[in-house]
Amino acid sequence: MNTKKNQQIIDGIITGDRLILKTFYKNNLPYIRKYILKQGGCIQDVEDVFQDSLVLIYQKLLNGSLQIDISIHSFFIGVCKNKWREQLRIQHKVRYNDQLVTQKPDYTQSVIDTLIEKDQTVLYHKHLDNLSEKNRTILQLFFEGKSMREIATVNGYTEGYARKKKFEIKETLLRMIQKNPVYDELAVV
Repeated sequence: MNTKKNQQIIDGIITGDRLILKTFYKNNLPYIRKYILKQGGCIQDVEDVFQDSLVLIYQKLLNGSLQIDISIHSFFIGVCKNKWREQLRIQHKVRYNDQLVTQKPDYTQSVIDTLIEKDQTVLYHKHLDNLSEKNRTILQLFFEGKSMREIATVNGYTEGYARKKKFEIKETLLRMIQKNPVYDELAVV
């Protein structure tokens, strides 16, 4: 892709040019859809990853913290793949922690493993409880598998704003957990 066309797309993303965004969506969505569906995701996952990645790139382009030296399409696909892998890791951890809360203790586990799992659950819930009620509700609805349209309706948002908000909340929660000194101790074990 020539650099002039690449720069036009980048400028279009920054300015919110509907035609450029629509074309960008049309050109990139099929690849992202194929990638995520092949790895066990659903259409909602495709939409979430696509939107979260586009918002991330937009924010970084807007504040000047991103310099793209390759095709914007290649860069975007890489961001989407990373977002999907991150989402899989987070979903696995959340499901794992949810199971800890709902299952009876497994007495075949060592005492140390059980204590570590309880500490991980406490750490997660401690920081989850530090979020505002509105933010906890958004995450709860997301983890229950509600669509972004349903989440937007419940909270009185547009669907696009609900996606952005969900992304920001997840990022905030992850940063809060990672800043806790206990996180490093539990991650090493």
